[in-house]
Amino acid sequence: MPEIKEVIVVEGRYDKNALRQVVDAVILETSGFGVFNDRQKQKLLRALAEKRGLIVLTDSDGAGFVIRNFIRSCVDPRWVKHAYIPDVYGKERRKSNASKEGKLGVEGMCPETLLEALRRAGATIVGEDQAERRAPITKTDLYRLGLSGGEGSREKRLALLKALDLPEHLTANALLDVLNAMMSREEFISIADSLPRRAE
Repeated sequence: MPEIKEVIVVEGRYDKNALRQVVDAVILETSGFGVFNDRQKQKLLRALAEKRGLIVLTDSDGAGFVIRNFIRSCVDPRWVKHAYIPDVYGKERRKSNASKEGKLGVEGMCPETLLEALRRAGATIVGEDQAERRAPITKTDLYRLGLSGGEGSREKRLALLKALDLPEHLTANALLDVLNAMMSREEFISIADSLPRRAE
């Protein structure tokens, strides 16, 4: 089982249980929106982020992104990596109904998908060589390739998200962080150039 250096932050205990089957790591729950009013947990997140780094792994629905953005606002972004699960529609086995948006959460993902999400985020896996530094993908690259700031950029960005199996709620800025963790600038340009002008 891979050992992850960073502390992984998830929404709840079922997410934590699913992740414990995949990696050896310190896993902390936000208790859903409970973290918003829990000053002690916020302080703990900041302390752990400075000491070991955080990886935020929330569901790909709107609520997951609200929690993710809250953590972004209260923890120095230098110490935070963001892992994203793909948009997969269905319902978890323990639930009688699907979520409001109909998407599976972290607990519903297969182990391979969870590990891949952590790798894409740039998780530090003990015993594995870390990727060498490379030229970053920039906001200028997103603009030049039609993924932000122009007519049809939202549609092209959605096509890229779909091609990379990333959630649709990802903003252009969050996409930039993910792309830099996942691939080289050359790989990104090649993928972006192959996208259709408009999403189907």
